[in-house]
Amino acid sequence: MRVLLVQPPTPLEVETLSSIDMVAPSMGLAYLAAVLEQHGYAVEILDAPALQVTHEQLPRELERRKPDLVGVTATTAVIGSALKTAETAKAVLPEATVVLGGAHLTFTQETTMSLCPSVDVGVVGEGEYTLLELVQTLEKGGSLKDVKGIIYREDGRLVKTPPRPLIANLDELPFPARHLLPMDQYRAFGKKRILGTIFTSRGCPFSCIFCSSSLLFGKKFRARSPKNVVDEIEQFQREYNSKFVEIIDDIFILDRKRAEAICRELMERNLGTVWVCSARIDLMTKELMQMLRKAGCVMIYYGVESGVQRVVDLMKKGIKVDHAFKVIQWARELGMESVASFVVGIPGETWEEAVQTIKFAKKLNAEYAQFAIATPFPGTELYEMAKREGLLLTEDWSQYTVLKPVMRTRELSAEQLKKLIRKCYLEYYLRPRIMWNYIRRGHARELLVNVIGHYLWQAVKAGVKGLFKPAASTPPPVDSELRVKT
Repeated sequence: MRVLLVQPPTPLEVETLSSIDMVAPSMGLAYLAAVLEQHGYAVEILDAPALQVTHEQLPRELERRKPDLVGVTATTAVIGSALKTAETAKAVLPEATVVLGGAHLTFTQETTMSLCPSVDVGVVGEGEYTLLELVQTLEKGGSLKDVKGIIYREDGRLVKTPPRPLIANLDELPFPARHLLPMDQYRAFGKKRILGTIFTSRGCPFSCIFCSSSLLFGKKFRARSPKNVVDEIEQFQREYNSKFVEIIDDIFILDRKRAEAICRELMERNLGTVWVCSARIDLMTKELMQMLRKAGCVMIYYGVESGVQRVVDLMKKGIKVDHAFKVIQWARELGMESVASFVVGIPGETWEEAVQTIKFAKKLNAEYAQFAIATPFPGTELYEMAKREGLLLTEDWSQYTVLKPVMRTRELSAEQLKKLIRKCYLEYYLRPRIMWNYIRRGHARELLVNVIGHYLWQAVKAGVKGLFKPAASTPPPVDSELRVKT
């Protein structure tokens, strides 16, 4: 069988990507392709955002490749584009099997399958060996009921098979098939960059109410061995002549001994790798940070979430916010940069507490700050809460970009949340010290055009005069606020 894996075109509504002109490799598709190739199958990847392929151009691309199976992946914000891609695939290649996978399908199986009859099979959860078994079964004419981890159509009804166990030993996976990706077409801030994105672990034992990662990859932390990780880094650097790597694990440092072992392996091989990663502030120590820095780590992303401990507790984050000051200071002393991420608009948070978070972020003064509106993605505890309490404003998934309010709270209306996210970015970045630091580093364009340009334009449209004034603190009546699209 010939297999085509598709990253669908990105809707313009997804500002988190379009406003910074960011297109990164789909490592999920690269892993799926690697496993299929390992077992002798002919695979191609069509990364529509990277190649700037539109929905109008998709039929030509599909007809040219003529696959027997088309696999489409989607997060929540791009599910509409993914379903449109599936419909196009079925129209152009009626005999092909159309498969949909990804986080959104995993948490909305029946609903999503019902919305799009063009999707023949849905892959639920971790997909590498599920897709392999599905392809093998289709090729042999076997029964789909024997394939674990799928939902499919049979005699006009949807059938779900038992879940597939998570992959216990991640070292058994082949390295992702980057050779099938247009590696020279990825970009950040409008500049083409060879992006070395690497997963070294899966799973998260924590219970943040807005995060679906632990639901998708499990509560148990599963990690690749240090040698396996650095073998992939070395292969990437050799094949693409790039020393820049981003470790995109949820929590790279959860197993401190393993993180230190990876650092030692990098230093022993003397690869000169320049890399970034993510970490929890409560797991970081100065000694560990020193080790990371020696091994070439130059930036760490931290989910601080709020400057108010009560709000952090509402999120079930399980950290003490004041610890962030020590961690960011350690980074400065070691010559490392930090990204501090914050979420505003969690149910229970007041306008005054959100404003306090902005003040906290400015006092923390990380080199970069990221702000998001609390977004109830399907599968999360936040989504169940929003549904139960009647807080959802829409289930138009293209609006689930973390920069648009799709949920009100009893404390904050949609209009307040719109004003709040603008206030966050403009107050943080339009400070002389921050602007000078960007200019000094040669990042003026990124700051003025990409990072805050979107919000500045929104502010102009909204009227700058009222930008920093809080909206009425009492939410509108439920009947006038809730506009749920089903």
